[in-house]
Amino acid sequence: MSALAVYVEGIGLWSPQLPDFAALRATLAGEAVAPPPARPPAALLPAGERRRAPESVLLAVEVAGQAVTMSGRDAATLPCVFASSHGDQPIMDYMCATLASAPSELSPTRFHNSVHNAPAGYWTIATGCHAPSNAVCAQRASVGAGLLEAASLALADGQPVLLVCSDTAGSGPLTEVTASTAPFGCALVLSPQPGASTLGRLVLHLCPGSIVDAPVVPGVPADWIASSPAAVALPLLALLAQGEGRCRLMAAGSLGMDVHLEERA
Repeated sequence: MSALAVYVEGIGLWSPQLPDFAALRATLAGEAVAPPPARPPAALLPAGERRRAPESVLLAVEVAGQAVTMSGRDAATLPCVFASSHGDQPIMDYMCATLASAPSELSPTRFHNSVHNAPAGYWTIATGCHAPSNAVCAQRASVGAGLLEAASLALADGQPVLLVCSDTAGSGPLTEVTASTAPFGCALVLSPQPGASTLGRLVLHLCPGSIVDAPVVPGVPADWIASSPAAVALPLLALLAQGEGRCRLMAAGSLGMDVHLEERA
């Protein structure tokens, strides 16, 4: 497969340690960063929706909003790809426990929010977006699979695409399976052409490979990367903060993806 090249126009980031991409830049520069509030603000959602929405939705909407704002694009026109390894783990834990003990007491609202594409639904409704949306899941390779999907769509259709990668912390017995101990979300607006908002050019090259241990990023504590499947995006985000370099992501269990970031012209 030939290499794919796309241009990054906007970046979003939220974790318990980092409220946005600027905070990651500051951290990598050795500066102290104040932690964000306990819940992602997700200001694009109406107040009533913010109160009712689960953390998985707030997380995805927050980072998507950050990336689109930075890009200067109209959210209503952007096709989007939402990637998550495990979806909303607390809701899945609740549903499994309730089905095992008292099935008739299952909450219709919580069931509605359990589906893998719930964040995409909240986002498209809040922004009035009628462009196509996809929900991608590839276990520990979900970030790479989402990036491959978003880049392919941007190039095939000749228009910018929003990529959102997020996972919540595990809950109950699921935590032992997913090893996800903290929420993490990030987002990129990718364009097939350079423009006024271009931050850098990503060249993606697929290669044989297998999922390996969490990578090391100088300046970023290793437990941040290991705490969430979505946090494997931190090496790529660190490259974007530094302006150039290379990293490797997994796009599937036996498929690697070398990512080369070229400095903005």
